[in-house]
Amino acid sequence: MTTNQSRQAIADILLEIGAVSLNPTQPFTWASGLKTPIYCDNRLIMSHPQARTTVEQTLADLIQSEFPNVDVIAGTATAGIPHAAIVAHLLNKPMIYVRSSAKGHGKQNAIEGHLAAGQTVVMIEDLISTGGSVIQAAETVQAAGGEVLGVCAIFNYLLAKGKDAFAAVDYPLHTLTDYQVLVEQAVQNESLAAYRETLEQWYQDPQSWSAQHTN
Repeated sequence: MTTNQSRQAIADILLEIGAVSLNPTQPFTWASGLKTPIYCDNRLIMSHPQARTTVEQTLADLIQSEFPNVDVIAGTATAGIPHAAIVAHLLNKPMIYVRSSAKGHGKQNAIEGHLAAGQTVVMIEDLISTGGSVIQAAETVQAAGGEVLGVCAIFNYLLAKGKDAFAAVDYPLHTLTDYQVLVEQAVQNESLAAYRETLEQWYQDPQSWSAQHTN
């Protein structure tokens, strides 16, 4: 379990290394087409050793606390893979990763690495928006004979669509920090304080905000 102090610390790390970008006047566009004033790029964690050590150890501690009987750590392609690899090393556990689709050559694997039937698995994702990618990956693991215990991620946008997606499946979700904590930490910076209203408006109705900011 993560404490509020821990969630704040992880949010501060993401802000300090520039993994979080805020730009309400020139919104970012997600792959889905949704416009957003905030963009979280947790791939940058890999380039910052001190931040990387803290984040991965916190993930490892979370898994030990919530899923002590896990056999295998699984990363989602592609952003979850490096985090899964480091966490698996810290926990001295086997690691696999799940492709977004089976490769079209060789053995046409959807899962890379060894997964035996009945092994328990924790999925690692870098962030949760709609939850679709990691849930699909978990279903792939289940279909291959694994038993998915749950999902751990670094950041959660806390969107209604993501909440609904996890409510419809039997995979507990645990994250190191989330949108609400991140905003509270961000607006403590005077240069970002003016963004609070916009960030809250987007969170309350992302689709409406996106429509209003689409040229």
